[in-house]
Amino acid sequence: MDLNAIRMFVTTAKCGSFTAAAERLEMPLATLSRRIRELERVLQVQLLERSVHGTRLTDAGTRLYEHASRGLEMLVDGERALISDQAQLRGRLRLSLPPSLEPWWEVLSAFQQCYPNIQLQVYTSDRRIDMIEDGIDVVMRIGPITHDSMVARRMLAYRHILVASPTLLTRSGMPDKVADLHNYPCGAWSQDATATWQLGKEAFKPDPIIATNDYAHLRTRALAGDLVTELPPFMAMEAIRNKQLVVLLEKHPFPEMEINLLYPSHRHPSNLVRTYLNFALLHVKRLM
Repeated sequence: MDLNAIRMFVTTAKCGSFTAAAERLEMPLATLSRRIRELERVLQVQLLERSVHGTRLTDAGTRLYEHASRGLEMLVDGERALISDQAQLRGRLRLSLPPSLEPWWEVLSAFQQCYPNIQLQVYTSDRRIDMIEDGIDVVMRIGPITHDSMVARRMLAYRHILVASPTLLTRSGMPDKVADLHNYPCGAWSQDATATWQLGKEAFKPDPIIATNDYAHLRTRALAGDLVTELPPFMAMEAIRNKQLVVLLEKHPFPEMEINLLYPSHRHPSNLVRTYLNFALLHVKRLM
């Protein structure tokens, strides 16, 4: 049974006419009338008697109205209770994020606007976190998940992009193939001074003029025209839209990567954790 149609029926019964009900529901009169007829067809019974003076409940309509109106009141009470619970959510939520994930701060800001009584404690680190020892509630991981002891909530999938500034390209030209990158100064994300860029089917090993585990620094150097580098799309799209960076070798894409939020499988997630996970899943598209 269509709950929306039941709401429309109850409103029509209360208003005493389709016209008044359509105005209250802010919907076309024809749509309201059609939905009520469909409900009657599904139930195989007439619920309302129509006349020029308005509508009147049939015996079957009266029985349905008595039960449905009480049920809808209970749903409204439940919705109000849920909103109240959300407004009263309070406590500390401890999160671990990788560094240089600037757009996620916007997600966290929006989260606290909805839940102002939740205090966030955020740690940024590349190292593997012991969630129990470090007291972390939710960890963000980029890449494949290898821990069976973790429950992973997949947020999104994306590919890094190779970029350079128009200034550098004016000076050095646009690369046509992967091997051309040997002729360009490169900056690479790395934790041990070595890097490999998997560009489509070709693996390219840059000889970087700088290697760092900070994408924000690589973006700054790329914007300055110093080098070619790889960036996550959410750190490059604004500069690309503003024509400060240009995407290179689009026919040779990087492998797909994932962002997941993790919490321990043996720990029942708290209301704060569940709320954060659900909110993040709804708002994660702001990153892209």
